[in-house]
Amino acid sequence: MTSIVFMGTPAFAAPILTSLIENGYDVKAVVTQPDRKVGRKHILTASPVKQVAVAHDITVLQPEKIGGSPEMQQIIDLQPDLIVTAAFGQFLPTKLLKAAQIGAVNVHGSLLPKYRGGAPVQYSIMNGEAETGITIIYMVKKMDAGDMLAQQAIPIAANDDTGTMFDKLSLVGRDLLLETLPKLIAGELKATPQAEDQVTFAPTIKPEQEQLDFFNQTAAQIDDQVRGLRPAPIAYAMLDGKRTKFWQVTPLTETVTQAPGQVVRKTKHELVLAAANQTALSVQELQPAGKPKMTITAFLNGAVDKFNTGEQVITK
Repeated sequence: MTSIVFMGTPAFAAPILTSLIENGYDVKAVVTQPDRKVGRKHILTASPVKQVAVAHDITVLQPEKIGGSPEMQQIIDLQPDLIVTAAFGQFLPTKLLKAAQIGAVNVHGSLLPKYRGGAPVQYSIMNGEAETGITIIYMVKKMDAGDMLAQQAIPIAANDDTGTMFDKLSLVGRDLLLETLPKLIAGELKATPQAEDQVTFAPTIKPEQEQLDFFNQTAAQIDDQVRGLRPAPIAYAMLDGKRTKFWQVTPLTETVTQAPGQVVRKTKHELVLAAANQTALSVQELQPAGKPKMTITAFLNGAVDKFNTGEQVITK
């Protein structure tokens, strides 16, 4: 039986771990991030991957940093056939990678060599890509730069956000890994180097990337950013002088004459704002600072005398 040390943390990785267990692989240990405080009540919560491991009585290791830790030596001592990672969130030292007798592989959420880094799904959506996918690669010390073992693309629908794409990609990654591992174990796979001239990066989202720019972005680009940052951290704009999170918008096909950031029209159930290049979008859900998320109807109920046609409501 092929032995595996699995390394991952979020919900994306949980179905992948479950599939390895259910398909007869000998998962010797699971490595995941330490328990974190979650929610307004700051409840200490185990990662989704830890929850799967505990349910199957598998040893769980939770180093704050894997490099040089006692847990790293435990993994090396296990001498697993494979190390499999999926959204683990830490670099693995070369010494650890070499502990895998067959190889160390990563289930990465993009069509490499595009979008190396920690936020590939977010950037795929924010950049208006028509598709994304899963690439299974050998792990090397350089970030997401290993030779490719398998790849599968899936489309990004107009209503997809980072949350829905993570759900879809998790299942694609699960199935592609199960298809790939037997060939890898049997020595039947030939890895393909990544084309370095086609590499792009997807670094962790910075706070300044969360702000929408109605003055330079079209309605479609704003929609891409809103969906790429949903369900977290959520894009925002300065609306009526207040920092307001935009949860859902819809780009419209009409051409408008209002300047970016001005109101195109307002009804009881609709707020249409102008964006760059004479484009417009309809706002469906937003969240004013200090308040819960609300529909545009609920928001406008509290703004009877505001947001009139031509009014400049978005500021930098």
